[in-house]
Amino acid sequence: MLNPGEKAPDFSLHDQEKKKISLRDFISKQEVVLYFYPKDDTPGCTKEACGFRDSIKAFEKKNVVVLGVSNDDPTSHQKFANKYELPFPLLSDVDKKVAEAYGVYKEKSMYGKKYMGIERTTFVIGKDGKVKKVFPKVKVEGHVQEVLQALE
Repeated sequence: MLNPGEKAPDFSLHDQEKKKISLRDFISKQEVVLYFYPKDDTPGCTKEACGFRDSIKAFEKKNVVVLGVSNDDPTSHQKFANKYELPFPLLSDVDKKVAEAYGVYKEKSMYGKKYMGIERTTFVIGKDGKVKKVFPKVKVEGHVQEVLQALE
């Protein structure tokens, strides 16, 4: 897992519109909230995405871009974004390389079964391209407010 002060790994991924988005597109221009989530249209992920959606104006006022990342493909992202009117890019990391680079692709356990997946984690990346804050093992309830407070 990356720590504050470390350089955030650059990436280029396709969003729900199949548009390529790179971290370097934002460096020196604005801060980035990069949130990794396990799966489109599941209860916790929907609540988290809608939380960011409902607070998007507050992020924009702070000149912060919100980017969601999961292993789902652009088609799945498009359905999810359309269903919940999500106004920010959902990036498709199907080969899991970005999740691995950020240290969030981990062994998980559910009902006694072990499997590999994304651990819900949010990174705040400064204009200098360095990690400013990490929210590991995110609990969805109250998370968006926590991120906004960290941007003060």
